[in-house]
Amino acid sequence: MGGHFVQFYEDDIFLLTALADYIGAALAAGDKGIAIATREHLDRLEPTLQARGLLDANMAAIGGGEYIPIDADQLLTLFTHGDQADEQRFRDTVGEVVMKATEAYEGRVFLFGEVVAFLFGGARANLHTPGGQEAALQIERYMNYLQRHYAFTLLCAYPLSAFPAPEDAAQFHEVCNLHSDVLPAESYDPEADAPAMRRTVASLQQQAFSLAAAVQDRRQIAQALHEVNFDRLTGLPNRNVFQDRLEMDIRKAHRSGLSLALLFIDLDHFKEINDTMGHATGDLLLKQVGQRLLTYVRETDTVARLGGDEFTITLGELHDVASVTEVAQKIRNDLAKPFRLGNELAYISASIGITLYPRDACSAGELLRNADQAMYQSKDRGRNRFSYFTSGMQEIAQQRMALSNELRRALEDRQLQVFYQPIVEMDSGRICKAEALLRWPHPERGPISPLEFIPIAEHTGLIMAMGNWVFHEALDQARRWRAYDRELTVNVNVSPAQFYHVDNESCRNWLHECCGDGERADHPPAVGIEITEGLLLTSNSAVIKQLMAFQRAGIKIALDDFGTGYSSLSYLRKFNLDYLKIDQSFVYNLESDPANVALCEAIIVMAHKLGLKVIAEGVESPRQQQLLTDAHCDFGQGYLFGRPLPAAEFEHLLRDRVAA
Repeated sequence: MGGHFVQFYEDDIFLLTALADYIGAALAAGDKGIAIATREHLDRLEPTLQARGLLDANMAAIGGGEYIPIDADQLLTLFTHGDQADEQRFRDTVGEVVMKATEAYEGRVFLFGEVVAFLFGGARANLHTPGGQEAALQIERYMNYLQRHYAFTLLCAYPLSAFPAPEDAAQFHEVCNLHSDVLPAESYDPEADAPAMRRTVASLQQQAFSLAAAVQDRRQIAQALHEVNFDRLTGLPNRNVFQDRLEMDIRKAHRSGLSLALLFIDLDHFKEINDTMGHATGDLLLKQVGQRLLTYVRETDTVARLGGDEFTITLGELHDVASVTEVAQKIRNDLAKPFRLGNELAYISASIGITLYPRDACSAGELLRNADQAMYQSKDRGRNRFSYFTSGMQEIAQQRMALSNELRRALEDRQLQVFYQPIVEMDSGRICKAEALLRWPHPERGPISPLEFIPIAEHTGLIMAMGNWVFHEALDQARRWRAYDRELTVNVNVSPAQFYHVDNESCRNWLHECCGDGERADHPPAVGIEITEGLLLTSNSAVIKQLMAFQRAGIKIALDDFGTGYSSLSYLRKFNLDYLKIDQSFVYNLESDPANVALCEAIIVMAHKLGLKVIAEGVESPRQQQLLTDAHCDFGQGYLFGRPLPAAEFEHLLRDRVAA
């Protein structure tokens, strides 16, 4: 079996040169040269061989060899069947030529095959067509079969254009593997052309480096595009991608006539996690939230992070709108489960707003605004819930925005006032405490309820400045009123948002101002604090540390509105509280509801067993006072003992009670 070589070429000029060199070398050595090529290429080959003195005018070899030209244009129809090469026909045609050339011949036989001509004749078709490369491989296998039976050397020629794309690499390597040697698309003498070789190698190295640099540039561009479109922390689509996908989903919903739902998710108390556990832990929490949200959507839906602790989910092509409620409920329940953040367990919840296309709005901007307003409705209703958008929310949102701006001005213009409501001993009727209550007498709208402006203050962050101002006002008044009663204490309400913010320097300032200069060591601090169950339920080690700092300083801590939340007994044991305040909803119908009497009695007994004193809120009648006194309640607060009063009026009431 002779050699089986493959020659690659870029154009016809190089092809004809390689053809002339190969056949010419055979004829010059007195051997047989078989050229299978198009008629055009044979007509251009033969004058070259004549010019070299290898062929005479009749195209016969000079010098003992034999020139055998085969016109592929005519040969093509002999060994193809339909559009495919037929192996048997190939053996009968090309095989017949090879057999006759080698039979009883003692010299060497060299065959040059132009592969494109084998398949397409003079049509100049490209091998990079459907089935073209596979057909070429078939011909190579047929040639290998002939070489196993007949002695001849074979050179097959392929244009580089047959393998133009990276995905053609496998076919290219298979072609190379079917040959004993591969000749590049350039003639060279390794010894004579060493400088040219080095230049070629250097050029190839430069091209490889340029290609690698281009690939690196593309990777960097792809990375940059990913960072522009996806949130770096969670890997979720960011606001830009969310906006594009929402608009695309709206168009799809419009075409299909199906509904689209947008869920706006805001994490409750996330700022407290950041403030107490650190931003690294907060980032870990956000990652886990993103992972949980992805488990509740389909591949066609979009979960995105808009920024901070805000996420959105787009649910498209809804055949059943009721399924949105099911998804929202699952998300709410799942996010309320604990998160493992390193060595800490964190508890959060989510407020979710939901809006529907086309029921509520038809544009992406309007849908996002509606979902945002519905989310704030969930916040206003107590968090950890979901709300659907209604048309009335738009007016409420506008009112909330206007009130937020006015509240900021009210703080600057000192429109806010602190009122004081007395807390009395049930047995003696003595005023021994007061609760500081913030009031806003609006110059145009009249009094605005704290239930209306306190949530806005918490959301905007104004609660920090307002809380500090109330604390100092209460502290100043308490110190003044201790001239009437050295044991008098004024309680200040501290919201969860404010308490989480009161750390480090702020916390130390409160403690120093309350317990530093001017306070006598033999009397408790003039100010106590009231906290809610929500703070204890979401507390962590940092919150516990702050509570302990207040307790070590002698500041009394009261748990407000007991019975309206989770009323968990575990935190009553866990935290060293001083007072428990029974919510006024239990006291309101105490005279007519024996069940409430039993509840109040049970709460009082339980608190006393745990070492806590009890304050009953909302006491309005002597009968209520008597029932609570009989149950051994320690203190009472309500209109029966006095309404919330400005500082001057409270001082007048206090002075009169002391004088009496």
